[in-house]
Amino acid sequence: MITKEQVLNALSHVMDPDLHRDLVSLNMIKDINIDDEEVSFSIELTTPSCPLKNKIEADARRAILTMTEAKEVNINITSKVSQSKTLDLSGNCFKHVIAIGSGKGGVGKSTVSLNIALALVKDGAKVGLLDADIYGPNIPRMLGLDRLPDTPEGKKIKPAEAFGLKVVSIGFLVQAGQPLIWRGPMLHSAIQQFITDFDWGDLDYLVVDLPPGTGDVQLSLAQSLPISGAVIVTTPQQVAVDDAFRAANMFEKLETPLFGIIENMSFLEMPDGSHQYIFGEKGGERLATLVGARFLGSIPLDPGIGVGGDIGSPVVLQEPLSPAAEALISIARNIAAEASKEAFKKNQAG
Repeated sequence: MITKEQVLNALSHVMDPDLHRDLVSLNMIKDINIDDEEVSFSIELTTPSCPLKNKIEADARRAILTMTEAKEVNINITSKVSQSKTLDLSGNCFKHVIAIGSGKGGVGKSTVSLNIALALVKDGAKVGLLDADIYGPNIPRMLGLDRLPDTPEGKKIKPAEAFGLKVVSIGFLVQAGQPLIWRGPMLHSAIQQFITDFDWGDLDYLVVDLPPGTGDVQLSLAQSLPISGAVIVTTPQQVAVDDAFRAANMFEKLETPLFGIIENMSFLEMPDGSHQYIFGEKGGERLATLVGARFLGSIPLDPGIGVGGDIGSPVVLQEPLSPAAEALISIARNIAAEASKEAFKKNQAG
């Protein structure tokens, strides 16, 4: 007769590869049911975007089959996004705030931010995207949106929504083509209003698309809410890497954890399968080593990314099996893993 204690003992030998603790001590094992030689249970992961969920499931099944007399194992994978402390601002609850920045413009930061947010949505998370790139708000076009939904009088403003993603952008509030010539205090006020005056609700992840560089918006965001972690987007070109290094140093001075580096436009795949390195090679990896952060992944040059952004059909939705989309999905899951690790670290620290 298989017992619950035997099941838990077997699963205590299965490690979460990111958190480096066993599933039992992490309280991930739920709803154990034993029917003769059949064992069923749930594994509650710290994020629906866990990049190693298949390995964890396979390791758990192997442990039960080898360490108990079970002949059949049924595993249900669930998730509950981990957090060190839920951020509650004016009725909005954010478990993780992820800032995505770059040292300079033109590296595809907004496109990467949007596709990462949508990849997290596809995995089952509740996600919002704050377009804080005040001077260049491109997110509405990339989603095919042109206005906010109607809001009843006396209620908080509702974000726009597309593909299950909640979105707020200054692009919804100004006429197309209108330049914003704002100084620091106006930028700070806008960022605060985007956070508190909109009805974001409860989110697992608030992804913030920052403007390029190291200016007022970055400072305002850091002052307005605790950022779980930052991500830097660069291209392989050394000029871009130099500026991205400055952005990474800025987050260090703001005492914001750096989740990692993304290299965009890494290479162009030729018809014969070879790679043409248009902007140089491995700049993102060099930067990650330089700043002591994780290299989250590289994204190839793909015309579908630009076309999808222009027509409001992002590549992770339009061409999910393309190499570019698969790279973006993998990167999103790596970021989610880093957020879980940071929350676990803070919880361990007290």
